[in-house]
Amino acid sequence: MQNCNVTLVVRSASRPGKIQLSPCIQSFVILDPGVFPTVSRDTFKILIATDIHLGYLEKDAVRGNDTFNTFDEILKCAKQNQVDFILLGGDLFHENKPSRRCLHSCISLLRKYCMGDTPILFDVLSDQAVNFSNSKFPWVNYQDENLNISIPVFSVHGNHDDPTGADGLCALDLLSSAGLVNHFGRSQSVERIEISPVLLQKGSTKLALYGIGSIPDERLYRMFVNNQVTMLRPKEDQDQWFNLFTIHQNRSKHGATNYIPEQFLDDFLDLVVWGHEHECLINPSRNEQRLFYVTQPGSSVATSLSPGEAVKKHIGLLRVKGRKMNLQKIPLHTVRQFFIQDLVLSEHPDLFNPDMPKVNQRVEAFCQEKVEAMIEEAERDRLGNPLTPEKPLIRLRVDYSGGFEAFNATRFSQKFVEQVANPKDVVHFIRQKEYKAKVKGEEDVDFGQLLSHSSTEGLRVEDLVKEYFLTAEKTVQLSLLTEQGMGKAVQEYVDKEEKDAIEELIRYQLEKTQRHLQQRGVLTEEEIDQEEGRNDKSKKNTAEEDEEVQVALNRAKAHRIERGEDLDLSDEPDVSMDSDEDSAPPPPTRGRGRGGRGRGRGQTTGKLYLCAAEPKPAGRARSQKASVVNPTQGRNIMDAFQAPPQRPSRGAVAAKSYTDEVSPSHSHLCVLYRPSYWS
Repeated sequence: MQNCNVTLVVRSASRPGKIQLSPCIQSFVILDPGVFPTVSRDTFKILIATDIHLGYLEKDAVRGNDTFNTFDEILKCAKQNQVDFILLGGDLFHENKPSRRCLHSCISLLRKYCMGDTPILFDVLSDQAVNFSNSKFPWVNYQDENLNISIPVFSVHGNHDDPTGADGLCALDLLSSAGLVNHFGRSQSVERIEISPVLLQKGSTKLALYGIGSIPDERLYRMFVNNQVTMLRPKEDQDQWFNLFTIHQNRSKHGATNYIPEQFLDDFLDLVVWGHEHECLINPSRNEQRLFYVTQPGSSVATSLSPGEAVKKHIGLLRVKGRKMNLQKIPLHTVRQFFIQDLVLSEHPDLFNPDMPKVNQRVEAFCQEKVEAMIEEAERDRLGNPLTPEKPLIRLRVDYSGGFEAFNATRFSQKFVEQVANPKDVVHFIRQKEYKAKVKGEEDVDFGQLLSHSSTEGLRVEDLVKEYFLTAEKTVQLSLLTEQGMGKAVQEYVDKEEKDAIEELIRYQLEKTQRHLQQRGVLTEEEIDQEEGRNDKSKKNTAEEDEEVQVALNRAKAHRIERGEDLDLSDEPDVSMDSDEDSAPPPPTRGRGRGGRGRGRGQTTGKLYLCAAEPKPAGRARSQKASVVNPTQGRNIMDAFQAPPQRPSRGAVAAKSYTDEVSPSHSHLCVLYRPSYWS
């Protein structure tokens, strides 16, 4: 054999490497030892993170880059640990409509760390047209022949970056169309939710990935109670699947139904990744009733100066082999330090009391000592961590109950402008005494006192609206609208700048009330009051109320589009979200199609699954625009009794079952079924 030198170039995710073969090709030497990493054929390695909140305070001179630096660290950690994929538990973005800078930074980081030639070593067994039915490209991104994906990212949406607008798009949908993120767990129905898992297999390990994006807690709570949430399972070899569930809801109780109890979840789950809660409780805790484990990674940035945010931030490295798991917590070094202390003035009678002369100066000097002590602690803690930002977040909560007076917090905070990252709100005054003022009428409500109560930290606008009407007298109670509906409309106005949300809700409810009274033949004011009382009680906290709010919001969004104010998400006309079911079926799951490149990627094996689900209900018809009575013109309900003509509606969307999309040419089927205990 003739002597020759052959150099084989191997493309690596980290850097190009070469393997030079000696004469006669009898031996070889690896010049780049990182080309062939040691991997386990049966172990999934998954990086878990939630609530990254990209873009939070991005215009702040000190804290503007915090979220981007931490996201860079998270992705770098995933690449260094050679994970199979990244699982995000919602709220990747802080704003519903992130800025161009925020989107640009996110896309750049995902392209930097998640694209490359590293082979993907797991297969997707489920019907991807079902898993990613809301995408224009309904298959996992690493199987797209036009993309080189080395680390797939799977994510559900949160309450900050949830779908909105006439087409129901969110920022994750932009990343999905760009092939950077696999957006799953989205449900469009407000009547029933079927959670179909993404079925993955690596060697002998089978993983069922469940997910559900953020839904208003009260609505989801009610759907769980009414058995309207179904989690589909593989019918074959159920005991061989590791079941991983991702959810983005309230875990701690904020009200009677404003959270999701762990007991609502199915007991066949193995691990639940809980997003939305910002306190880092990443060590898995066992639910003794349902016998699964729950991990709460928490946020990677402090978005509020509360005790839960002061816990050290971590992400998780999950290893799954068969039905066994191991979760390793990894500390984040780029997170800005946050220290918080509580000071109760009445607990220091030896230092000061309200009757002392110049007591405010004594209190202020004592508070300054506390703040300086926290700053010194932060400096000691930062030693040896060059990635940690220099200026920490400091919060001193001062309880001045018992006759003390608050000093000037702004002037006090300015003393530390060069030492802390939050010089405007270092000190925060609170009172333990609860607000028990008797509200006699709308003109007597002290919103300043209501908002200044310490419990309002983190309180939602809709909660404040509900609290106001619950404490108000009957003369200022709502009659046509409900507290929950008005609260949601105000929340849309505040969070998403839906300027017409409140007006459209009132218009829609007034039109519906007029038609109802006409059909009932009600004429006198007394009969109107009785009828409205019955109608109001029957629809409180029901799906009908959710439907009314959603229709009103859709009308508000349609008006905004007509004025040209919604060009950043979509330029298309107003379309019902449920109308996607009438579109042409998506193309079948595609393989890499790379031919001679020999990438060694995990190929979809052609396995699909059948859903034992009943056909989905038809999409709710959307009414076309018609002339309406303006409720702001001072007319009472008797004057406005003449209702506008009945508006024509679009035809309902035809029901469709997953079974309609199964091709008879596939030889392997992985069947899913609905558990017998679901009605």
